Amino acid sequence: MADYQSPLTTEEREEILEIYRDVRVTDVTDGLDFHGFGYELNKMSSEIGPLYRDMESFDHRVVGFAHTVRFLPTNRRRELPDELGYETVSEWRDEWYNERSGGPTDITDHDVIVLESHNLPCGIIGSANALGWIAEGAVGVVTNGGPRDTDEMIKENIPTYSKTINKPIIPGRTEYDDSQIPVNVGGCLVRPEDVIVADGDGVVVVPIEFAKRVGEAARTEQQDDQESRRELYEKAGLEPDFTLE
Repeated sequence: MADYQSPLTTEEREEILEIYRDVRVTDVTDGLDFHGFGYELNKMSSEIGPLYRDMESFDHRVVGFAHTVRFLPTNRRRELPDELGYETVSEWRDEWYNERSGGPTDITDHDVIVLESHNLPCGIIGSANALGWIAEGAVGVVTNGGPRDTDEMIKENIPTYSKTINKPIIPGRTEYDDSQIPVNVGGCLVRPEDVIVADGDGVVVVPIEFAKRVGEAARTEQQDDQESRRELYEKAGLEPDFTLE
């Protein structure tokens, strides 16, 4: 959707990001409960989880704004060349990528790429295109499908939340449909600009209309938890760490 215009100003995005900075999925879930969203539709299925966890600095965690993308199964025949080989099939592959594939465009800083593919049997996300999105300002990827090149994606430190892991490429299997439209990922309606929070507990979605009030409740929950755990750290003889800050 090339004519998509964000409803948020840069200042509004920065204000929301500051509210959600370092809050946990559990804090946000509690914040949603406080504002009447306890009916589970904002918590993605537990099938969608982190590709990896960084337990030193929690760099796998993600907070940002949904930049949605949808891929659909193809109904086109795989019209492979008569003479199969690397050169002929790679030409067919590249033609498919050029004409029937695509992805997010006009990425803004702190976008989270939320890709609906309903577990299509191919790696729509890989170490090259995901890194390209990060280079343009995205902070992570969420999908109900599965990436490929996962060793490289982990090495590249790309926060990724997915349902599975895939191996095959896109051509002959799926086609790009649209972007910056409502999608269904993990049983959640996700719209452009909805707030995405993801950590080791999974992914939660906050409707942008309620982002500030839910986020403020989440931050209060986080602070209460930190105070309680600080006392428990002392009793248990543990050295304070950054989770208490």
